[in-house]
Amino acid sequence: MRQITKAIIPVAGLGTRFLPLTKALPKELLPLTDVPLIDFAVREAKYSEIDKIIFILSENKKIIYDYFKKNQKLENILKKDNQKKKHLENLKKIEKDFEELVFSSSLQKVPKGDGDAVLRAKNQIKNEGFAVLFPDDVFESKVAALSQLKKIFQTSQRPIIGLKKVSKEKISSYGSVAVEKIANRLYKIKKIKEKAPPDEALSDLVIAGRYILTPEIFNYLKKTQPDKKGEIILADALNLIIKDGKIVYGYEIDGEWLECGRIIDWMKSNLYLCLKHPQYGAILKEFLKRIK
Repeated sequence: MRQITKAIIPVAGLGTRFLPLTKALPKELLPLTDVPLIDFAVREAKYSEIDKIIFILSENKKIIYDYFKKNQKLENILKKDNQKKKHLENLKKIEKDFEELVFSSSLQKVPKGDGDAVLRAKNQIKNEGFAVLFPDDVFESKVAALSQLKKIFQTSQRPIIGLKKVSKEKISSYGSVAVEKIANRLYKIKKIKEKAPPDEALSDLVIAGRYILTPEIFNYLKKTQPDKKGEIILADALNLIIKDGKIVYGYEIDGEWLECGRIIDWMKSNLYLCLKHPQYGAILKEFLKRIK
């Protein structure tokens, strides 16, 4: 199988946990420090030597594209004002950072689960391995989270799921996994259980929004029965693969997991990263000292 060069980023969700913010703006464009949340996922993909990004979009989220596109009209306005040259430089830097990436999309008119979102990209993936990144999950790490998974894939050529350990009270928000440890941070996954109560969780290891999948997943997604909400769940398709005796690996990602799936998590992650910002962090820390 060839190297992993394509990444699916599902962004078609309704963002109901973030209402009323998401009534006017897609969650993925909400700020995380001085850039939108989606910037982190795409930048991680780039650092992991991905060259094609496939957004799974709904009709009202096509605006996400605008962040990555050149805005000549805005640039012309900034060029005419010497006092705004710094802003023009910042704009061009973003364009340069992502200029080598190819962006495309597939439409998901109605959110029908993460499995359905992945299935929408089948025609663009064809017979290749690929990555899936959920932008709700941000990682601060020396080596990009996706790169860590890719390194395992290079030798195994098997599906790999990014994992992290969580406290007992948080397990019910994620898919927990039953595992057999193979090496440091590396596991063979035996079963996945979505959002189980703490006393029914399979372990303290949960899925953390990063996958490398092989093209056989599409056939399993087609066979996967919708859940009670009518959604096709990626974890259910992976369970079918495991049930057929095929190997699915899990890798405990090395790095800080900054969750942004709920408003309070997003706020915490934003505060954490803002205080570490190379330009504004020291200023913000001094400001906080003055708050009683």
